[in-house]
Amino acid sequence: MSRRSLLRAFGAGAAGATLAGCGVPAAFVEPGDRAGRDSSATDHTLHFANWPLYIDTDDEDESKRPTLDAFSKRTGISVTYTEEINDNDEFFGKISPALMNHQETGRDLIVISDWMAARFVRLGWVQEMDRAKQPNVAKYLDPLLRSPAFDEGRLHSVPWQSGITGIAYNRKKLGREIRSTGDLWADDLRGRVTLLSGLDESFALLMQGNGVDITRWTADDFHEICEQTQKRVRSKHIRRFTGNDYIKDLATGDVLACQAYSGDVIQLQADNPDIEFVVPEEGAELWAESLMIPNLARHKRNAERLVDHYYDPEVAAELATWVNYVCPVPAARDVLASSKDEETAALAEDPLIFPDDAMRKRLAIARDITSEERVDFAKKWNSIVGL
Repeated sequence: MSRRSLLRAFGAGAAGATLAGCGVPAAFVEPGDRAGRDSSATDHTLHFANWPLYIDTDDEDESKRPTLDAFSKRTGISVTYTEEINDNDEFFGKISPALMNHQETGRDLIVISDWMAARFVRLGWVQEMDRAKQPNVAKYLDPLLRSPAFDEGRLHSVPWQSGITGIAYNRKKLGREIRSTGDLWADDLRGRVTLLSGLDESFALLMQGNGVDITRWTADDFHEICEQTQKRVRSKHIRRFTGNDYIKDLATGDVLACQAYSGDVIQLQADNPDIEFVVPEEGAELWAESLMIPNLARHKRNAERLVDHYYDPEVAAELATWVNYVCPVPAARDVLASSKDEETAALAEDPLIFPDDAMRKRLAIARDITSEERVDFAKKWNSIVGL
């Protein structure tokens, strides 16, 4: 299951843009109104909302989560853990009424994708974390993830896990290598290529294929990829636009190459070693799903302690062996490499969990689509995709 859920319809994008736009000033929460009464000192609990299948579980009892249980044992803080986030927009709709009306959400810590995290930061719906109380985050957070455009300095967010949007392909069936995004448009791939349907998931890699610096892309860059994509749809070069179902298409051989997420490909490779993942020569998008503390959370200090717990390299390494996404704690690599278990130690050498230096140089975090841009851009993109 991918944690990069799709922006499924124009309505969802438009709703978020309207709330974040200048026309609804009441939705924005001023900095002085974001903190609630913190009961952490006397109430040793917290509520942590996450995506399904996004944390380690015990081999014999899936209800047990070793890294979370270790935190509770060490600190005495009891964690109510819910797997309630299945879609960014759906979760936005669930908690936005409380946040825009200056009410508690009932959650102390949430995990949302970076493009949605940008919306929360713009609206002033999440609190700034106290990094002085998070020494592990300050020391071990991957430099590539330290200062995204939507949250400079990572004041309001901390990556839970990261990943790469690149290209997956079946090398054996294709009979050649893919090295760049431009290779997708070769004649022998006509009708055998898919792209992701979500605007936020798709645009960055396509722009990078045009040589664009995605940290500072422009409206002209966006319109150019729309024109190019529309032509490829009309010529039937692009087979279709997908959600996470590209996994099935690639596994069955109906598709030979596609836009894909690094974490998914690790799972595919376990069943089919002919599947390869490529960070194109022109670059690929690095993204994260981030931990954030909503406004008026009643256990902010407890939440900050839990975030820092997961930035201990030993804990980060244990989590990485389960979720297989890009680990935001590079120091965890040495922990895994020193393991006596051969399979665990091999994970330290997997570039889709710990990108090597050559790959890291080609990764970038895209500038977010602003609230002013989102309505028109989503409408244009979805008309091409067919949403």
